[in-house]
Amino acid sequence: MTLQFSIITPDRIFLETQSDEIILPTNTGQMGVLTGHAPLITALDIGVLLFRSQKTWTSLALMGGFALILQDQITILVNEAENESTIDAQEAFQTLESAKAEFLQATNPKQKVSANFAFKRAQARYQVVK
Repeated sequence: MTLQFSIITPDRIFLETQSDEIILPTNTGQMGVLTGHAPLITALDIGVLLFRSQKTWTSLALMGGFALILQDQITILVNEAENESTIDAQEAFQTLESAKAEFLQATNPKQKVSANFAFKRAQARYQVVK
């Protein structure tokens, strides 16, 4: 038996597919989902979603949102999603380094929150292409 899942962004259906296993980036850490999972709604953090179809793992960068798990059907609503084909590896590395430097130089709370958001986004994008 497989999981049916879809990733929906504000402007389109990003992905509709089947999977044997999914690992979600939740606000409290990574959460694995297999067939027969209990019904659940969870908040998603900025991070990497991994899913396995047969023996192949695929990674996607998600930019926060929510996931609904119900009877082997997973609906993922996110602000933005990217896959390996939409991310330039060199640009992702440069953005990560820049975001890391900006985060380390942030002094007031507003700068730290903004820099942390940019760093987490850059880190997720880089993890997908590395």
